[in-house]
Amino acid sequence: MQIQKVALLGAGAVGAYFIWGLAEKLGDNFCVIAKGERKERLEREGLIINGQPYTFSVKEPTQVDGVDLLLVSSKQDGLVEALEDIKTIVDANTIVISLLNGVTSEEIIGNAIGMEHVLYSVMRIASIREGNHITFSPESTAGVFVGEKGISAPTERILALKAFFENTDIRFHFVEDIVLDMWTKYASNISQNLPQAILGVGFGAYIDSVHVNHIAACLWREVAQVANAKGIPFDHELLLFRGSNFKARFSTLQDIDAGRHTEIDMFTGEMMRMAAELNIPVPYCEYTYHLIKALEEKNDNKFDY
Repeated sequence: MQIQKVALLGAGAVGAYFIWGLAEKLGDNFCVIAKGERKERLEREGLIINGQPYTFSVKEPTQVDGVDLLLVSSKQDGLVEALEDIKTIVDANTIVISLLNGVTSEEIIGNAIGMEHVLYSVMRIASIREGNHITFSPESTAGVFVGEKGISAPTERILALKAFFENTDIRFHFVEDIVLDMWTKYASNISQNLPQAILGVGFGAYIDSVHVNHIAACLWREVAQVANAKGIPFDHELLLFRGSNFKARFSTLQDIDAGRHTEIDMFTGEMMRMAAELNIPVPYCEYTYHLIKALEEKNDNKFDY
């Protein structure tokens, strides 16, 4: 098995990392998938990544065939709409890696195209998006962590991915227990991405304020309860993001600052759904969900009075 042709669906803050690391090296063997106005804008403007203009091949799903690897980095709220495009692109040998936050996108994609195509992953990057300008630190970006669900040893396709990424600037890591790693990031996002977005403060608030830290710890414990009920040996003790700058403003706060809608449905919205199925109360998640939704409404000028 050999990875040669790669397609990227979703050229946002996460997708830009792979454009930066793959577009020039792969040349015609790399493309970004887009349609309509989005395709026209990417072709016209490209992206500015870390201050450098990037142009790349942009193709509609029907123009793509024989892709060895499809990277999916759309927003969660656009995933269902993207499923038809994914079905069009994927052939018998295509590996699909979802770079989305949360713990449900792999199964959503797998149910549409077959789980045999899907590898589980966690993406760790601190990037800032302002229009078509995307900034991140290559030196401090951890990269993509990939594994097989229920298989702790590297499989043939894991080894193929490792060999492929070793020849690029993308940082690739194999994870023995990828599901646990996914839930760790999920809990981290819910406990540390969301409270700061409500308060409009940097990451340092979780360290400097006993009150902000308490909110984060309570959110983390609610996620841990649901994970444990699903058979995942998840620790209830809050684990703060490592190495984050005190001024860091994560994706949800960036969305609120920019007047964009957030991924709150994927974060606490999904948590509330899973908790309800297991009959587990998650009051902190519910309260946080409605606060973020209210902030979105405020940005939409619903309270213009």
